[in-house]
Amino acid sequence: MIFVVQEHHGKRLHWDFRLEAGGVLKSWAVPRGPSLDPSQRRLAIQVPDHALSCAEYEGILPAGSYGAGAVLTWDRGEYDAVDPADPVEGLARGRLVLRLRGRTLRGLFALARLAGPGRENSWLLIKERDEHARPGWKTPARLTPARARRLRAAPPPRGASG
Repeated sequence: MIFVVQEHHGKRLHWDFRLEAGGVLKSWAVPRGPSLDPSQRRLAIQVPDHALSCAEYEGILPAGSYGAGAVLTWDRGEYDAVDPADPVEGLARGRLVLRLRGRTLRGLFALARLAGPGRENSWLLIKERDEHARPGWKTPARLTPARARRLRAAPPPRGASG
């Protein structure tokens, strides 16, 4: 199964963390971006599912549209659900351990839903301690002026909801 992280320069910079599961991309907005530092627990707000075609999107969402701004692929790769083996089941239970195999994100990560009223969409994205952990690692933004010039204004793929 695939995962993709998109750097999204909308109203505020955030990273969209997306996992293929159940025929769609399960999606979270991560305001500070994913981290390779196990001491950094990153808030991840679950947003509506996206169509699988959204994994390929790079461009500039037009002004006036939801999420207007530059979107670029920050990382992508494949993943395996480790605990439980079915990602849909793990997400329904509120905890999923994944093994990511991307260019940047590698090794074990956990998604854990926060408990309490009004927190149904609030999760933590946590790097597990393994050989790929990098204490002190900072999430780099990758939108350079040259890359921004190559992006084109384009509507999101059908099935995108922001």
